[in-house]
Amino acid sequence: MAIINHMMKKIDTDVSNLKQGLHPQNLSYWYDKIIKETIEMAPPWLQDKIKVHQDPVLTMKFNLDISKRAVRYFMVAVDSNLDDMPYSTKLYFLKVQEIMSIEMDKSLVWSIFLILGINSTSKYLYPII
Repeated sequence: MAIINHMMKKIDTDVSNLKQGLHPQNLSYWYDKIIKETIEMAPPWLQDKIKVHQDPVLTMKFNLDISKRAVRYFMVAVDSNLDDMPYSTKLYFLKVQEIMSIEMDKSLVWSIFLILGINSTSKYLYPII
């Protein structure tokens, strides 16, 4: 019986730690820390283009307002803090990085289309003549 109680206590502690990692206050703390480090790394002309806003109603919703040129500094700041984060918070920020990478790739593809003069509004891609 003592083994079962010990195992149940361990499971309860693990689940509590996972839940705490996704509290809005915890995420807000990590966003603030990462944004501060990002601003420190970024050149002065990019520092005012790095912001995060927490929705007052939906407290789990964060709007990351960042210049495309500053994304790499944000990614580095996230990477440098991942080891210090709780597991669930780490997964959250890994997903944020994945989404940002996808969006940057989309932006890069659109830039290539514009540079090549390709019409991307239609079903088929063809050069603009």
